[in-house]
Parts: sequence; C-alpha cells; structure tokens
Amino acid sequence: MGRKFYIRISVFVCVVLGLAVAGGIRLSGQTTAPGADRFEARAGVHETHAQSESSIQFPTMSELSPEREPVSPPPPTRSSFMATWRTVPGATDYLLDVSASSAFNSFVDGYHDLDVGDVNGRVVTGLTRGTTFYYRVRPYCQTALGSYSETLAGETEATTGLTIHPTFDSSITNNPHAAAIEAMISRAISFYESLFGDPITIQIRFRYARTAPDGTPLARGTTSQSDFVVYGIGWSTFINALRADATTSNDNLANASLPARALASMINPSSANGRAVGLDTPPAMFADGHVGNGGPYDGIVTLNSADPFQFTRPTSVGNFDAQRATEHEIDEIMGLGSDGTTSSLHPQDLFSWSSAGQRNVTSSGTRYFSINGGVTNIVNFNQDRNADLGDWLSQDCPQTHPYVQNAFGCTGQYSDISATSPEGINLDVIGYDLEATPIAVPYDFNNDAHSDYLLYNSSTQQTAIWYLNNNVFIDSAFGPNLPGDWQLVGVADFNRDGHPDYLLYSPVTHQTVIWYMNNNVHTGSATGPTLPGGWNVVGLADFNLDGNPDYVLFNANTRGTVIWYMNNNVHTGSATGPTLPGGWSLRAVADFNGDGHPDYLLFSPVTRQTVIWYMSGATHTSSATGPTIVAGWEVVGAADFDRNARPDYVLYNSGTHQTAIWYLNNNIFLHNAGGPTLPGGWTLAAP
Repeated sequence: MGRKFYIRISVFVCVVLGLAVAGGIRLSGQTTAPGADRFEARAGVHETHAQSESSIQFPTMSELSPEREPVSPPPPTRSSFMATWRTVPGATDYLLDVSASSAFNSFVDGYHDLDVGDVNGRVVTGLTRGTTFYYRVRPYCQTALGSYSETLAGETEATTGLTIHPTFDSSITNNPHAAAIEAMISRAISFYESLFGDPITIQIRFRYARTAPDGTPLARGTTSQSDFVVYGIGWSTFINALRADATTSNDNLANASLPARALASMINPSSANGRAVGLDTPPAMFADGHVGNGGPYDGIVTLNSADPFQFTRPTSVGNFDAQRATEHEIDEIMGLGSDGTTSSLHPQDLFSWSSAGQRNVTSSGTRYFSINGGVTNIVNFNQDRNADLGDWLSQDCPQTHPYVQNAFGCTGQYSDISATSPEGINLDVIGYDLEATPIAVPYDFNNDAHSDYLLYNSSTQQTAIWYLNNNVFIDSAFGPNLPGDWQLVGVADFNRDGHPDYLLYSPVTHQTVIWYMNNNVHTGSATGPTLPGGWNVVGLADFNLDGNPDYVLFNANTRGTVIWYMNNNVHTGSATGPTLPGGWSLRAVADFNGDGHPDYLLFSPVTRQTVIWYMSGATHTSSATGPTIVAGWEVVGAADFDRNARPDYVLYNSGTHQTAIWYLNNNIFLHNAGGPTLPGGWTLAAP
C-alpha cells in the first residue's frame, strides 16, 4: 500500500559554503544477467502511432509548455520514492544526497552530491523495499554551493511481488521537465506493482527522445516505442510452465482453452514474461538496444519528444497522455504483442479467436481476445498492419474506450491498466500473477462487481437502482418505495449476505431501520438503534474491522462525529471521532490509502477543496489534500468504479443533473469520465 513519503519542506537559501563538484555518478540498481543463456535471445521492437499521423504535424514539447510542469509526487514503489523540494531563488541546479541514515554517514550508491539539474524533484530508484531513506539537497548558486535543506524522509513499499526497476536515460534527467517525467513513470509503475504478485524484477530503461536507442530517428508517426528482449522457447516447455503457473480464476479458465496439440514448434515470450512463468530468460538488452549476454535491461521505452506529450493529468486537448503511452510500452516489454502469423507465435496468440471454438492468429478476418475458448469477446485485436497486431482495435478519435493497449492513440484522452481491463486480464493469463483484489463494492446491487447508483425521489418516496459498468449506464430497476416520514440515509451489507441493504431514518422518531435487500427486492426488515437528538447518520463503514458496517454520526451544532459500532442491527459500542472544521462537510467514508481502515472525505462548498482525513478506527491520524472540485459541481460520494482497489469521487451538478466520476489513486487525481444524467426530481442516495 502507498505511504506518505515526505515530511515537510522548509525554506533554504543560497549561502556560500565553498565550491564542490559532484563526483562520477552512475545509476544504481542495474543488474547483470547470469552467464550463459538457457534460451536464445533476440531483440523485438514495437511502435505506437497516433491516428492519422501522416496528416498531423506536432510542435515540440518546449513549444507547448515553456514553463516547468508542477510535480505531484507519485506513490512510492517497492524500489523507489520521489524526493521533492522547493525552488531556491538564484539556484541553477541542485545536489542530492540520499542515505539510509539520518546522520548521512553513508549514502545510497549513486546518490551522494548527485547533480540533478535545475529541478525540484527526483525519483530515487534501485532501493531496498520497506525501508525509510533520508534525503537532503544543496542549491548551486552560480559559482558556490548553498546550505543543506532540512533532512526529509521517504519510504519504499514493504509489500512483496512484482518490482519494476526504472533507469532514467540522460534524455530524461537532462530535460527541464525531468521531475514531471520521472514522476509520471513512477506513477505508471505503481499500477503494475499493485496488480501483480510475481517475485521478479523487470529492468526497464526510459527515454524521452526523437531517436531510437541506437540513435536512428524514430519512424514517421511514432509517438512511442519499446525495444525488448524476446526468447524462443519450445512449445511444450512454455505451455507446461504456463499451466504450472496458474494462480487465478482467469488462469484456470484460460488454461482450459489451450490447444491439445502444438500450434507451432516455438513460443516467443519476452524475457520478463519468461521469468514470470519460471523460465531462465534473463535481461539481455544494452542501452543502445542491442541484445547480448550481460545486457542489463528487459527493455527500453522511448517517448517521442517531438510529439506533444503531457506528463500530468487531466490531459489537455491536443496533447498525448504520457502515462498511457508509457503503460502501453511497459505492456509490450512484459509480453503483450503478436506478429499475426502462424510462423511466429507469442503467448498472447494462445487466446486469439474469431468465434467460439475457432482460433485465428493471422491478420485476416476478425480476431479477438478471449479466455474461455472464444465464447466471450473481451476486446477485438487490431488487424491493421500499420500497427501492432497484438494491440486492440482502435475506434476513431475520440475513442469511447481509450484503452491503454489501443493500436492508435488519441490526444486529450487517457486510461490506465487495472485488474479488470483487457490489459490486466491478458497479462494475467500469459503468466503474470494478478493478485490485486478491488476493494469491497458496497454499492453493487446486481453482484457484477461494479458499483451502481441508488436513486431516491423524495416526492414519491420511490427508489431506483441504476446498474453501471464503470461510468456507463447499463440498465435500471425500481426498488421499494419508502414509507411516509422515512428517509434513505445509507447503503451497506448489514446481514452480510453479499447484498447491500437500505438504512432508513425517521426525523420524527429518530429511529433507524434496516431494510434487507436482494438486488432491488426488499426481503425483510430489522429495527436499528434510535439516534440522540441533534445527530444524523452521515456514513457507513466497518471502523473496528469486525466485518460489520458501523454508523458514522454527525452533530451539526458541535460538528462532532461519533462511531456507533454495530453487529447487524444491534448497537454494540461507541467511540468519539474527530470534530470537523467549520465550513467542511463529510461527504463519503472509504479507504483511500489502502491500509484497511475507512477514511473521511471532507468537502468545502466555499473553496471547493477536498481533503482526506486518514483514520485508524475512530482516530484521525493524518490528512492529505485531494483535488479541488470545479465550479458548479460538488462531490457527493466515493466508490471504486474502475476497480483498481482505490475509491473514486462521485460528482454531481445540480443545475444540469449530470454526474461524473473522478478517478483517484489515494488523494491523487488521475482522470475523469462523465456518468449518467439523473432525471428531474431524483437525487443520488448512494454512493
């Protein structure tokens, strides 16, 4: 899970201490492949293009954004965190120290007086997981060094599983946007490390240049490129390893569809993919893209610096989303891809179909990705040979589904890999161990693992459920009508039958009642506790971690909160929660930082700011600023819509009745999508 990885920033100035020159610096963490390769390695290349690239002339990045982009620190990974500091007036560059000791009596390899240039952040890589590191910087002012900053701290992830170790090419570290580029790459890596549990390390070099690693110009229309190591593995060897590596329900389903007879003599996994299934396929690529024994990289990702990439989100119209492009090329290095021919099969080709029971691994006819023998079409493969035949079929821009792996990219759109995206499922079945389980879906009425909307009409006392797939309206059903003088104040699974239930409240008697539900059907009722005067239920979540949802009570006069612990409909105990500051309201309760404890989401209608109060039981432990809501909208709830194990904001516009989903990673805004528009007279009761 992510941790807050900086303490605070203090002002420091250029005070002359004397001259110093950074010594010879090398990036740490580069590994050397074992001696002799068990299998023969070769180089593979993938290019991603923009739609109708031949008719578009892109300006350079410097023309698009002459000012340095603001850097939002990414969550730490298992081998990295981001050091950040304030800009010092007069500084031309900064020297960075990183140590495992707050006394700085030793230094992390490569991070002593490291000249990081004129930036205000640097991703520190090649670190030991689950460790606290300390850092400080000195500004270099013309001909002299300034004083050290305050000692700051960063912490790497303690969890086990897949590690992606980035190496940043000089085309990134010498770029004015270096901090933003590195933060974007680290943010992309955090998705993969949170999703996959394979105990391997993937070594990737990242570049931001107009040329390929060997110095040749990128092909016309190429927005990004990945160079990677490919191994030729005998059919039986790979298939047996893939079967033995099954760890998920996806794997079991997909393996049942594997062919009984060999489709080819060889399978061609990437070096990372081979290690994911336990084969001896070490990194073998050098920085110029050639392959040989001792090459330290599994692959190299290049973003075309001649194209208008944006490193922060939301992505502006006319710019490409750098994070989506980076994730696309990481997917290629991890093993996605196809040559569209029976003479050269890749792991992805094992799950390529034209109809139920009918395989197709060629570029002719229809081809789609399926893990149940072609019965279910997860996504269509691209059949245009001007792009990778292992990518997804792309729609015209703007795309309804701008998946990470779409063959052609569009400006102004973005997307991420998730446990249930086509990319996540495909990597799972070709040998990676998908272990991320989305957070509990308390608003899933039809048990499809997607959060739904619960609507309420106060005039008619009617309820309705709108079934969603992420932000898309799928279907609807009327729920029960509420009795007179009762209000719908929350939704949670009180009897733990897997179905969310209604919590009703009477402002006349102050009583609560639980209506047990099976989808949209009211199956039974139970009387809950009566609230004291002046208090209302404003949230439901399991604060004492006993598996039962608890009441969160709020007093508008004192602004205090109280947690009432519940066992189904029985009040078992209480605890005082934090008092809310004036002008702020509690809009949702959800686990934003993934520590297993529900947190408070606060919203100020005046400043339009959001703040997350991290909780441990009823205790407020720390805070983080969330995104500011645009005018005309307010945040009304939170739920995990994209199923990435992080809750997202639900926004509502009372003037237009529109809803929107703001996708988050903890408190960091990733991107947004329009949700369905509510009919007149109806409000959103949940989430």
